[in-house]
Amino acid sequence: TTETKHYFFSDEVNELNTSKLFYRLKQIDFDGTFNYSNEIEVKINLPARFQLEQNYPNPFNPVTVITYQLPFKSSVTLKIYDILGKEVETLVNEEKDAGYYQISFDASSLSSGIYMYTLQTENYFTTQKMILLK
Repeated sequence: TTETKHYFFSDEVNELNTSKLFYRLKQIDFDGTFNYSNEIEVKINLPARFQLEQNYPNPFNPVTVITYQLPFKSSVTLKIYDILGKEVETLVNEEKDAGYYQISFDASSLSSGIYMYTLQTENYFTTQKMILLK
């Protein structure tokens, strides 16, 4: 094409093991020849601390999003409990790289009420409260 084009690309920050990335475009002409654009450098701002955010929306029905961040690679467990402390679901139970994460929680099989969700790593443990209103 002879027209100006704009490009967009989004990386998953939670899958990156570096604080810098380099990008360039490859332009392929109709005759098969190609050229590369100049590289651009992108700095990644990884979290400085562990954090478990308040879910949103809250109250919710029946789906909510839980967001958390990890400053370095960690073994992570994210669980949902009812108000009596009974575990109702494990959302995450694996090793994760440093980064920002969000996960959807579908509570359509649960009854209305107050639920707790916990984030646990080797160095961090916290709990937040959420309300399911049907």
